[in-house]
Amino acid sequence: MRITCSDFSSAEEKEWLRKQASSAVAPARLAQRCRIILLAAEGLNNKQIGAALGITRQKVARWRARYARSGRAGLEKDAPGRGRKAVYGSEMHELIVERTLRVRPPQATQWSQRSLAKALDISDSTVARVWRAHGLKPHLARTFKVSNDPHFAQKLEDVVGLYLNAPEHAIVLCCDEKSQVQALDRTQPGLPLKKGRAGTMTHDYVRHGTTTLFAALNVADGTLIGQCQDRHRHQEWLKFLQLIDTQTPADRDLHLILDNYATHKHPRVKRWLQKHPRFHLHFTPTSSSWLNMVERFFRDLTVNRLRRGVFHSVPELVSALEKYIAHHNREPKPFIWTAKANDILAKVARARKKLARKKCYSN
Repeated sequence: MRITCSDFSSAEEKEWLRKQASSAVAPARLAQRCRIILLAAEGLNNKQIGAALGITRQKVARWRARYARSGRAGLEKDAPGRGRKAVYGSEMHELIVERTLRVRPPQATQWSQRSLAKALDISDSTVARVWRAHGLKPHLARTFKVSNDPHFAQKLEDVVGLYLNAPEHAIVLCCDEKSQVQALDRTQPGLPLKKGRAGTMTHDYVRHGTTTLFAALNVADGTLIGQCQDRHRHQEWLKFLQLIDTQTPADRDLHLILDNYATHKHPRVKRWLQKHPRFHLHFTPTSSSWLNMVERFFRDLTVNRLRRGVFHSVPELVSALEKYIAHHNREPKPFIWTAKANDILAKVARARKKLARKKCYSN
């Protein structure tokens, strides 16, 4: 069947064929089919087209005929009924999902592909396909903790209100301690990253001591006040409060967002705060450290500087932390809070309801 340029229904049709044939995102099979039609329009026969594209002349003839009958739609869709027929029907798929979700395997906490396939007398690949289609990943588990704080809603609205609508002429600081930061040294030198191989480091290490990083993140501009100390008692917390007092404008009120660590509520701390009325403390609900945005900075610090770091002493670790904070403050970028308090409250309410139902069933 001969196709010429005059056989295209329009210039738009020809342009579409050219775009698909050269597209980097179109399916490879569609691009190849469009090349077949374009080469045919140039006057090449089936054998010549097959040699140019590295395919058989029978395949060329099939797609030329398909285009002549159905046009563009004939190239975009495969013929129905092609490929291997499914061995199992929807009943087996439902059984795999039900068994995965509702039944625990003997002497194990979750199913593997092999164990479930053996229990149902089917292939591993069948289980894998069904799990993939339904988004089931029994080998993964995520940690969580729903706060039981009786004043959860009040504290949540207080903290989120500071993020979304901070008081005028005031500075909002997210404060916390990253305690027990270890100066870890590796027992052997690791190998560097190279093409085809990840960087390596030994699984064992030598501990050279620890330090505690006190940090206060400015919500408005992303700058950070940091101080490393040997311990994290109320004495060290008072020293850090004094540092905040000296490094912030004296005419501005300070609103500090904190967790419920006992150090933050020590009697000596309370007496100091009474003498410094520009300090206002706002406590997050219990088991809700995710509400404190300084935790996001701690996460970046761990990933970018600590996890693969090698430190031969605590002073070397402290120096690395101070340099990281200085680098961060040269080009600070604030974290933007987007979650609404009502959405969080609704999510927590749903979680508590599910936990109560689960507890009722288990009893």
